Amino acid sequence: MKVLVETSARHVHVTKEALETLFGKGHELTIKKMLSQPGEFACEERVDVIGPKNTIKGISILGPCRKATQVELSLTDARTVGIAAPVRESGDTAGTPGCKLVGPAGELEIPEGVIAAKRHIHLTTKDANEAGVVNQQIVSVKIESKGRSLTFGDVVIRVRDTFAPAMHIDTDESNAACAFGEVYGEIIK
Repeated sequence: MKVLVETSARHVHVTKEALETLFGKGHELTIKKMLSQPGEFACEERVDVIGPKNTIKGISILGPCRKATQVELSLTDARTVGIAAPVRESGDTAGTPGCKLVGPAGELEIPEGVIAAKRHIHLTTKDANEAGVVNQQIVSVKIESKGRSLTFGDVVIRVRDTFAPAMHIDTDESNAACAFGEVYGEIIK
């Protein structure tokens, strides 16, 4: 089965409380553009992420608000700010490093929540059945590109009927495979 491969750049997910701390009481996220996953969007709002060594300015917030604040960086970004970010699935932030977030109305020290997102594939139940895979199964995905074809291992399958089929990799992974523009990968079990 072939699946669309999308590059997920560095971004932040915030709680409603964190949003208000960073942007002011009553602030609502402003949709910049809708993303491929239904109901998810890139926001006009941006924050600075400060680690022990450095700052990355103007990182996008993705909406809607979540139950926990989380920062997703590539491993290169994490090293740049001086954080040893573990590779984790989104939402699995227990025991991860924290950082400081700075917005126009305030700043927030998060005690944990900085990760490098584990590469993953979103599938509906129907798509998963057609591909012969199940939720949380680990697969490989082969990406053919000019001069840098690459097979990614350790790709987790995530199944939910509200998903749109797509594989998400970070910018380090995208650059390694020259996965630019519209790219498809082949799921290998």
